[in-house]
Amino acid sequence: MERSSGGRRPLNRAAAGILIAILAVTVLAADQLTKALALAQLEPADPVQVLGEALVFVLVFNPGGAFSLGAGFTWFFTIALASVAIVIVYLMLTRVRSRLWAVALGLLLGGVLGNLTDRLFRDPGFPVGHVVDFIHTPWMMDAVYNVADIFIVGDMIGIALLVLLGVHMDGTRERRRAGATDAGSSAEGDVPRGSSPA
Repeated sequence: MERSSGGRRPLNRAAAGILIAILAVTVLAADQLTKALALAQLEPADPVQVLGEALVFVLVFNPGGAFSLGAGFTWFFTIALASVAIVIVYLMLTRVRSRLWAVALGLLLGGVLGNLTDRLFRDPGFPVGHVVDFIHTPWMMDAVYNVADIFIVGDMIGIALLVLLGVHMDGTRERRRAGATDAGSSAEGDVPRGSSPA
């Protein structure tokens, strides 16, 4: 059952939407700006060591998904990115009132829009444009990625943590009683939800 707590009130729908939009635009701008700089300063497939071999800039044009998988199905990734963006906007307009969810979805939306912009407007043309990648960290993974990818991967991890921690989009949070294993709790199977905003 819902219980009130002394925490902050959940965001109203308009405030949640504004927060998501601001974060999305910020990430989109950062992604497109860094891609523009990479295109202006780097030559394709010509690595530039920034921090030795720990951080290397190398310009590549990715027709596929992560790790360049599915290079022959660029249109599929365009549809997938557009679908994710539509779902996030729907949630923004209808469900999100949690600050943590608003931040996570705003940053994720910005990353999705960054790569979707490439798919729609870069060569070889709409809707099969190649994504501009230029960040390579050999010590971490054998892949080249971009700022949008960082936010997409990071926020997918963040969203998984919110789900595991029982943080709901409406600003409530699940809490398990310390004695949830006693006979009464096990018989009823109740998992109380507190209304502390996240």
